[in-house]
Amino acid sequence: MTIKIAQQTVDEWIKTIGVRYYNELTNTAVLMEEVGEMARLMARIYGEQSFKNKADEATAKTDLADEMADVLFVLICLANQTDIDLTEALKKNLDKKTKRDKDRHANNKKLK
Repeated sequence: MTIKIAQQTVDEWIKTIGVRYYNELTNTAVLMEEVGEMARLMARIYGEQSFKNKADEATAKTDLADEMADVLFVLICLANQTDIDLTEALKKNLDKKTKRDKDRHANNKKLK
């Protein structure tokens, strides 16, 4: 699925199943909530925090994928609401990063 198709698919889902978009401020708060849920799992899977029980640990990777999808879904909602073409935005952002960081990371001794 391309980013463009993802934006169209989410828009269709919102209009047929979700009834309507939440307003932009509500969706921003929802995005922060979803990022927090993803961060909680990252801290337990890759960080120093531990799981409260083995059942949570057993499903952690599947749960992480689901939380990442939640983050992407809400981000796409916000892009649709604000008329942002994420494909074009990402292309421009990568171009900016390429020009700005062309030598920066290659010369960073911490990354070697």
